Parts: sequence; structure tokens; C-alpha cells
Amino acid sequence: MSYHPNPLRRSVHDRWFGGVCAGLAEYFGLDPTVVRVAYLLLSIFSAGFPGTLVYVVLWIVIPEREYY
Repeated sequence: MSYHPNPLRRSVHDRWFGGVCAGLAEYFGLDPTVVRVAYLLLSIFSAGFPGTLVYVVLWIVIPEREYY
């Protein structure tokens, strides 16, 4: 089993709605704005990608990052 130093979590600081795109950006080491724009374009231009539904499911499934 491989260990990833940055586990997939929703962002609590760099969030617009649920922190899903910012969390994905942190996990993959990308700029959150790039991930948001890519997600928006994929949602708009792909008839087979139900963007809002997928976002809500990811919002429920991905745990929120905990800061102490």
C-alpha cells in the first residue's frame, strides 16, 4: 500500500462552495483556479458529465481537512 504525503481532503481555507476543487488541487499539486476552470469547462462542454451531481457526491464523500 502506498502512502501519499497529502491525503485527499476538502479544503477549509481556499473554498468557494464545498472545498472540493481546492482539495483536489492540493492533492495533485495544482493551482486551485486551474482545477476550478477545468471542472467548469468539463461540466459545460461534456454532455456525459453531470458536473453538479458529481460535485455534490464528492462533497459528501471526501472528508474535510482538519486543522488543529
